[in-house]
Amino acid sequence: MSVLKEFRDFAMKGNVVDLAVGVVIGGAFGKIVSSLVSDIIMPIVGFLTAGVDVKDLAYKFQAPALDGSMKMVELKWGMFLQTMIDFVIVAFAIFIFIKIINKATKKKPAAEPVVPAGPTDVELLIEIRDLLKK
Repeated sequence: MSVLKEFRDFAMKGNVVDLAVGVVIGGAFGKIVSSLVSDIIMPIVGFLTAGVDVKDLAYKFQAPALDGSMKMVELKWGMFLQTMIDFVIVAFAIFIFIKIINKATKKKPAAEPVVPAGPTDVELLIEIRDLLKK
C-alpha cells in the first residue's frame, strides 16, 4: 500500500498538476496555431505565389530500389516549410506570453531600511576613556 500512497502523493503535487494543465493547454494552443498557419497565413502565401499551395510543393525524383526497379521518391519540402512556420509562430507566442507573465509577476525590490550610522571607533574609544576618568 505504501507504493500507492507514494504515487498518489507524487501525482497530487502542485508541479505535476500544473504540468498536466500546461500540456493540455499547449495541445489546444498548438491546434489553434496550426489552424492559423494552414487556414490564414498559407493561403495568403499561396496567393502571393500565384496560387501555389505551399504544402503541396515537393521535389520528385526517381531512385533505384533494392530490387533493381526505379521508385518515385518525393521530398515534401513545402510541408516542412509549413511546419517550420508553425514552430516559429508557436515559439514567438510562447516568448511573448512568458515576457508578459514575467513582467506581471516581477516584484519590485523592497527598499532597505536606512540604518543610522553609529559612532566611529575613535568616538567609542573617547567615550570609554571619559567614562574611565570619572
